[in-house]
Amino acid sequence: MRVGLQVPNFTWPNGPTKLGSDFAAIARNAEAAGFYSLWVMDHFFQIRNVGPADADMLEGYSALNFAAGVTNTIKLGTMVTGVTYRYPGLLIKEVTTLDVLSGGRAYFGIGAAWNEQEHMGLGVPFPPLKERFERLEETLQIAQQMWQDAGKLDQAKAFAGKHYQLAQTLNVPQALQRPHPPILIGGTGEQKTLRFVAQYGDACNLFARLGVDELTHKLAVLKGHCDALGRPYTDIEKTSLDSMTVARDGREGTVTPQQAIDSFGALADLGFDTGIISMRNVTDPDAFAVWSQEIIPAVTKLAVAGR
Repeated sequence: MRVGLQVPNFTWPNGPTKLGSDFAAIARNAEAAGFYSLWVMDHFFQIRNVGPADADMLEGYSALNFAAGVTNTIKLGTMVTGVTYRYPGLLIKEVTTLDVLSGGRAYFGIGAAWNEQEHMGLGVPFPPLKERFERLEETLQIAQQMWQDAGKLDQAKAFAGKHYQLAQTLNVPQALQRPHPPILIGGTGEQKTLRFVAQYGDACNLFARLGVDELTHKLAVLKGHCDALGRPYTDIEKTSLDSMTVARDGREGTVTPQQAIDSFGALADLGFDTGIISMRNVTDPDAFAVWSQEIIPAVTKLAVAGR
């Protein structure tokens, strides 16, 4: 099993003037500790349950490209991009650029978007849910087409959808990962989201807090969509998302290293390949020591059910 780190909060003790150096240190520390992947949210205002809307927030792809420049091996992705934020052709170009400049380390995290406040605040149209899912499916189709085209102007195909029309899906240079960067689709919706994962995606993301019974059910729904579409269920990387702050003594709402390992073990037993966590003390360099020394070495030895 693999472990990823999400950084959802940028309100740190040193303030904005040191945010760049602090984020660089986090990225380097995560890589050195053995984290497989590094994720940032793709939001423009801070989201509820993390902090007030006017808390510090970085634009996702600028942050990931910055992280790419200070690391060498860790995978990089948004958890997840709202489909409404950017025109699909430009979005795929951004992800491709990240993949090229990072040496083939990009994930393409995408979802139907939900945060109406930041849409209205920054003048971004926020269509109804049905339309957002239509746009999500077209964006996934555009992504696959742009990553398949030969890279010559006279060979670039057109795309004609209900919401998006592209005359030439030219994408040069192409992404380094072939056939394309892994497509992670976030969300738990059973009729559309998990079907899109089976049809277009390479990875899903589910909240660990849903619990064993609900996670088991969601994975069964995903398998059903895979079976109906003739897609091997084992093709899909199953990822979870959780908040977990570790201390060796488990004080003040933290968990002990063994409790963390047991938590990942329960997810591995369900068939999750990657457990992604955020932690409150991410700016403390000492926080990574227990992960590198105890947790990640143990978790990487866990057998994933069904693999």
